[in-house]
Amino acid sequence: MAFMMPADTREHLQLKPPGPGSWALDAVHFPRPVTRYWVELHPEPFRRATAQFHEFYGTLLAGMQIAYVGGFAYGRPVPVEPAEMPQRFQRAAEVFDRKLWREQLHEWDTVAKPASVKAHRELQSVDPDELSEHDLVAYLARCRDHHADMLFQHMRFTGAATIAVGDLLAHTTGWTDVARSDILGMMRGAAPVSAGASAELDLLVSAFDDDASARAILGAGDAPGQVLERLRALDNDVSRALSAYLDLVGFRLLDGFDISGRYALELPDTLLRAIRSSVAGRGRADVDVDARVAAIRDRVPEQHRAQFDELLGEARLMYRIRDERGVYSDIWASGIARRAVLAAGRRLARDGKLHDLEHAVDASIAEISELLVGSGGPSADELANRFEYRVSHDAKDAPPWLGQPPTAPPPLDGLPPAEARVMRAFGIATSEMFGHAEEAHKENLLRGLAASAGVYEGPARRVSGPAEFDRIQQGDVLVTESTSEAFNILLPLLGALVTDNGGLLSHSAIVAREYGIPGVVGTRSATELIADGVQVRVDGNAGSVTIAP
Repeated sequence: MAFMMPADTREHLQLKPPGPGSWALDAVHFPRPVTRYWVELHPEPFRRATAQFHEFYGTLLAGMQIAYVGGFAYGRPVPVEPAEMPQRFQRAAEVFDRKLWREQLHEWDTVAKPASVKAHRELQSVDPDELSEHDLVAYLARCRDHHADMLFQHMRFTGAATIAVGDLLAHTTGWTDVARSDILGMMRGAAPVSAGASAELDLLVSAFDDDASARAILGAGDAPGQVLERLRALDNDVSRALSAYLDLVGFRLLDGFDISGRYALELPDTLLRAIRSSVAGRGRADVDVDARVAAIRDRVPEQHRAQFDELLGEARLMYRIRDERGVYSDIWASGIARRAVLAAGRRLARDGKLHDLEHAVDASIAEISELLVGSGGPSADELANRFEYRVSHDAKDAPPWLGQPPTAPPPLDGLPPAEARVMRAFGIATSEMFGHAEEAHKENLLRGLAASAGVYEGPARRVSGPAEFDRIQQGDVLVTESTSEAFNILLPLLGALVTDNGGLLSHSAIVAREYGIPGVVGTRSATELIADGVQVRVDGNAGSVTIAP
């Protein structure tokens, strides 16, 4: 049977709201419960950063609050105080006149990203397994503090990643009847990092092209870790290129944001198969973006075409920062922190303080430190229970909101034009991150959002997280709750992508669109309705998934 029990028949956990107001579940970024480490780390830099970027762009929000209830992420917007509104109106008037997002892009390219990469590499150059207990405690604190800084950085650049793209969507849908998915199709090629591209990968592929003996080792049937080690030991262009590539991606999480995820070097089989696919030239499909742009431009009234050209140019300019700010900030930092925590876990498991080294990720840094130096900390049974709760639940177990019922955002009528424009742009971009399809499923037919054009038929690979990525085979259709931007490394293995959660600007949609594989997102329940291994037809043009009878 292809269909299983629908998701909406589940009985939700009884969770209490973390404060007054209405709190919405974020199943797009956090489809499963998070660790104690994340609960303690994430809310404060998130709050500070959202307050800063909303002030920078003059929106009528004082920021966002996020809280974790039962390990599930719930958030709510915080409106500005009435006394601050005139100042926000004035700032909003500068946003489009000065194209303020360009200031942030310049800062990102010249300061933030280079400094982050330097800091990541300094931290990952330390081998935590070689440290004494006291030095490891200090290193854990360094990794945690760095991770907090990177979380702040990720969210601080949110406006740069959303305002210009949202403004293009707002204007183009006002001028034409073009679907938002088709408008976003014009972004193809503007975010190479979303398709896994890097100078290091290009050099690696080129090095293999010139070295037949290295290609033979790459295709050998040895254990994946052994293949990678043999290649790195060659002392030639291939080994140097491979080391540079693994230095760039090896400690990035392959999915998610929390340290419960896996970084690339933990999954050598998946990593090796992705490298093989890239070397074999199983790359992105060619798409004539200019033709897409021309077709949509022809539908824009002539008097608006010059403005359309300008809006499209700004949106394409900024589009890459949406995923870059995660890949080069917190996703990398999270993997480095995970490596340190697992080093502690190995010691604690060896000493009988953990039943399994992986349970260390469910302790806070303070608790791990106490366990390492012998001054207390949670029992092995307690950490095992936390781990079991986290891996046995997902966001479908949690209510979609807590507290007061959600209400529609206030109308923009009556606001100064610039303020209405910036709020509309941000609102549309946000809705396309968290949206999902509303149309009901039919027998053997699931409805979602048409995220990435094309049609593909292949076996469904139901994957609940990075620990199962080794199950992905070449040409599979990945069926999962959602993905982060770091999943881009594995795109060469996939024929198509289907998710439960997320809209047309979710990371899943962006990576599928940028790489050129068919993608259907926001199906709500694909992971429960599609059995692992069944044949499916993914129609990224219509936003549908058909299950073979």
